[in-house]
Amino acid sequence: MKPKITVFGEMLWDMLPSGKQPGGAPMNVAIHLKNFGMNPAFISRVGDDDLGVELMEYLHTKGLDTNFIQTGITHLTGIVKVNLTDKTEVTYKIVQPVAWDYIQATPENKRLVMDSDVFVYGTLSVRSQQSRETLFELLKDAKLKVFDVNIRPPHLERAATEHLMLQADVVKVNEHELHTVCSWFGIQPELETQMKFLYERFNLQLVCVTLGAEGAMVLSHDGFHKQAGYEVEVQDTIGSGDSFLAMFLKEYILGSTIASALKKACAVGALVASHRGATPNISESELDHFLTVNQ
Repeated sequence: MKPKITVFGEMLWDMLPSGKQPGGAPMNVAIHLKNFGMNPAFISRVGDDDLGVELMEYLHTKGLDTNFIQTGITHLTGIVKVNLTDKTEVTYKIVQPVAWDYIQATPENKRLVMDSDVFVYGTLSVRSQQSRETLFELLKDAKLKVFDVNIRPPHLERAATEHLMLQADVVKVNEHELHTVCSWFGIQPELETQMKFLYERFNLQLVCVTLGAEGAMVLSHDGFHKQAGYEVEVQDTIGSGDSFLAMFLKEYILGSTIASALKKACAVGALVASHRGATPNISESELDHFLTVNQ
């Protein structure tokens, strides 16, 4: 039996210079989990508009379960204006309020989370009261809780972020987000010191830090694990961290060693960065070939 995974959060359109592309970190994570052979459920909300219909059709083409995606008539489907001036450090202007700010807690999605083995959630969905209250409610029923920190200024509230961290079993951050969170507590910007602080302060099972082209590090009960990055020709880094999390999570919950999970996750993140867009379908054969070539 495959573990049951539920992902919660935003789904939207990234408005790029070349045109719009489906996006939102939780949606990207769910799609990559599906691509990697898992069968996640996704809790979100779209508007009753053409962009919402188009997003739902896109998820159907990806084979993703859309039974827990709500449709609202008051607010439009989310959009984000993306700045790709620096390919390795993408910036975002996120429109507010939109449909995913109003995700409702329902008996159906509460039961879904209760029945799931893993619950994945992020930072951005707590920018609004309705989705924040829903997420806090669902976290009460979750088992293994995976917090994907996605700090998108100005959509950042320290108290809510700390609450989400306290709920988590596993935290995934990039190095900039790690520095931001640790700066709240006056922790000096030394990577291992900051990772150890998070691990102990929030009583975590795992802290995973992505380091861009430099790879990633994990701190667990048996110490630090480091994986170097893989060199590719970067098209854009949108979705790289999301694909990393999906692959690492899949390998971790299926019992792989952290070293093996990190290696595959870093390889997938690099492969996604070598494509345009957040959710290219990276096949097992493409991944195996890439790892063979880059041994």
